[in-house]
This record gives sequence, C-alpha cells and structure tokens, in this order.
Amino acid sequence: MILSLHKQIGELKTNLLKMASMSEEAIRNAMTALETRDRAMCSAIIQKDKQINFMENLVDKQCLELLALKQPMAIDLRFITMAMRIATELERVGDQAENIAERTLFLIEEPVIMKPAGFSKLARVSQEMLRDSINAFVNGDVNLAEMVCERDNEADELYLHLICDILEQMIADSSFVRQGVHFTVIALNLERVADQATNICEDVVYLVEGRVIKHRTLLKKEGCKRE
Repeated sequence: MILSLHKQIGELKTNLLKMASMSEEAIRNAMTALETRDRAMCSAIIQKDKQINFMENLVDKQCLELLALKQPMAIDLRFITMAMRIATELERVGDQAENIAERTLFLIEEPVIMKPAGFSKLARVSQEMLRDSINAFVNGDVNLAEMVCERDNEADELYLHLICDILEQMIADSSFVRQGVHFTVIALNLERVADQATNICEDVVYLVEGRVIKHRTLLKKEGCKRE
C-alpha cells in the first residue's frame, strides 16, 4: 500500500521525536552517571548510542525517499530538509553523552580529588536548552526557539569559567592533572550540547517561518534583511 505524503511525514516526525527523546535521556543519564560514578549506567549509555545512530539512519532514509518519490513543496519540503539536519544534531548529542560516559569510566578508576565548581550549572543550562529546543520543534514555537539561541552565550560563558577553574586547579595541584583533562573534555561535550540545541532552534525558525537566523552577526554586517 502506498502511503500519502502527509502520513509518511507523520511517521517521519514520530521517528524524529523518538530519536530526540533517546538523545535527551542519554545526556541526562550521562550526567547522573558522572555524579554517582555509576559504571553500569556508563556502559548502558555507550551501548544505547548504537540505537540513536540507527534512528539517524532511519530518518535520513525516510527523508531521501520522500524527496525522491513525493517531490514535496513549500512547508513539506522545508520540514523534510530540516528533519535531516535536526537528526544530525540529535545524533551528535548522543555522541556527547557517549563521550561523557567514557570519560566517567576513566574517572571512576581513580579516587576523587575534587569536582570542579560550575559543572552542575553548565549541565543544567545545556540540558534545559536541549529540552526547550525539542519542545520548540514539537510545538513550532519560534519564540522559544529564539530564546534558546540567546542562551548560547550563557552556556559559552559558563564553559569558559569552568575551563579556567579546571586549569587553575591543575596548576595548583599536579595530582589533579589527569582527572582535570577528563573534566575538560566533559565540559567541552556539555558546551557542544548547548551548540546543538541552538542549531536545532535555528532550524525550527526556518521550518516555521522560512527565516534564516544562522550567522546573524555576519548577515547584519552585510546588510541583509530578514524576511
């Protein structure tokens, strides 16, 4: 039976939302595993990343089939092309969670020297941005999407302060250097989650309004106007 375009797009959206839920759960569990030093949870996160990768491939396949066979127009075409981009960002979130879990496994092998201040706040902001980006996509909420984009600077500032704190501790205490390197990589992964949430929200704005907000500073300098 040949499904209608709208029914196939509905199935595509369902799979994309399932992938979003899996990615959000992965990053949340990664931070819980770091906090509780849970080896089993780390291993589960690493294994489940394969499922997120599978979902990305499935979404890409659906998108390509729709583009090739249905020749969608207007909003349907925008949705399909943005779905592919959003799936890529969600897969990267899964990768960030996997990276955090791998670094946590290294940290578990050593006695705790210290936990750098600011980790919890960066994790909270990054996860809030990711959750809001998914909600913005589900509800077509441009205002929420733009609010997430504006928070990217906040995440960047938290990341820079955290890295400075880690480096200062590494200089002050050579026994912390090994753990400090792992914490630095984890901080980078959290900052990247915020970036991926921002990218998703830029795609949401384009999907809903057909308006490009990527590279806004560059567009402003070149005198481009929003539609």
